[in-house]
Amino acid sequence: MTNSRRDFLTKSAITAALGFTSFSGFGKGLETAIENTPLSSSPSDLKITGIKCGYIRDGHSLFVKIHTNQGIWGCGEGVDATPGTYQLVKMFGERIKGKNPLNVNRLFEDIRKSGFFEGAQAGMYVAVLTAVETALWDLTGKALGIPVYQLLGGKFRDKIRVYCDTALYREDQPTPDVYAESAMKAIKMGFNAVKFDIDEATDPNKYDAYNWTASPAELDRMYSQIAAVRQAVGPKIDICVDMHGKYDKLTGLQVAKRMEPLNLMWLEEPVAAENIDAYRDIAQSTSTPICAGENFYLAHGFRRALEIGALDIIMPDLQKAGGLGEAQRIANLANLYYVPFAPHMVASFLGAMASCHVCASVPNFMILEWQIYFHTDPMFKEIVTFDGPMVTDGFIQLMNKPGIGVEINEEGMRKYATPGVPFFE
Repeated sequence: MTNSRRDFLTKSAITAALGFTSFSGFGKGLETAIENTPLSSSPSDLKITGIKCGYIRDGHSLFVKIHTNQGIWGCGEGVDATPGTYQLVKMFGERIKGKNPLNVNRLFEDIRKSGFFEGAQAGMYVAVLTAVETALWDLTGKALGIPVYQLLGGKFRDKIRVYCDTALYREDQPTPDVYAESAMKAIKMGFNAVKFDIDEATDPNKYDAYNWTASPAELDRMYSQIAAVRQAVGPKIDICVDMHGKYDKLTGLQVAKRMEPLNLMWLEEPVAAENIDAYRDIAQSTSTPICAGENFYLAHGFRRALEIGALDIIMPDLQKAGGLGEAQRIANLANLYYVPFAPHMVASFLGAMASCHVCASVPNFMILEWQIYFHTDPMFKEIVTFDGPMVTDGFIQLMNKPGIGVEINEEGMRKYATPGVPFFE
């Protein structure tokens, strides 16, 4: 490349020496040209100088910025498995310091394989690695002047369909009428797919706090809530139902069978993530599509589930499953089994747009999660900066700016920072 300041100054000096411009004109032109020349030099000269991070939501949302010697930075986000991981971020930073950030896959492997005995197979290690890997893609896109989806091989679509998670879990024992009203509110906002949780810790009909078997009254309550939604929205709106892995196989079998007349888009995590065979048994017993994956890590975590037909739809969380490159590998693996890819998403708009770049880059994308609180909680607009609306009529418009296209707003985030943890220091 020839856009470095050194190259520019050298060529300008030669031009002046040859007499193609006057001395006075050269000085003014040089000054203007330097101001207009990109700060970055050849990508091969890029070097990572360090990582800084900040946490919000009691540490359950991690934001990282990777800095370089050319003033270019990259942003990434990790969720859920991130509380108490500050030292892990700093350790990863030391492992990649001085290296070229454009070698994203290589740096990912450097961090992952160096942590073989430190928990690099799942959990906090992978969640933090996800944030770092995402920031590397963002940085690479900025350095090369292209959006992340282009780095991932191009796009199949320009906008990403999302479903609205109505977050009724924030209400105490909502009635079927409340479910129906919430669904209609989302539809009026332009969404054509909604999601509801039917696991209620405060349900008075629970046998006890530790028994994973739902009582007959609980089963009736679950069906009545979703039946009210279907009646309210009609047959053309997609309905997703989440059980958060809080029940046993018997309950999962019963709920899936009861929900069949309601034509769900999917039943999500009827049992915990650890037992793939239980998922297979449920999936093979019902016409209700079974979906899971937000608590699986790396492509390795999805391999056997796909091999034995345990899931009809996969939903990796792209802010903790391993990063954007790993997310594309997961989607492509699922595509070999003709299984749709519908990512889980409880991050900020930075995480949402990062997910969108992956969703655009794979053929088997189905739908992406979207949270109703993005529209009600001002924090989610204050902690990032971006152009245009977040979502329009149930779709996110894919950004064409270099990198992810959404930036961390450190000052906006500061008042939400997790106490007692260094904030972008």
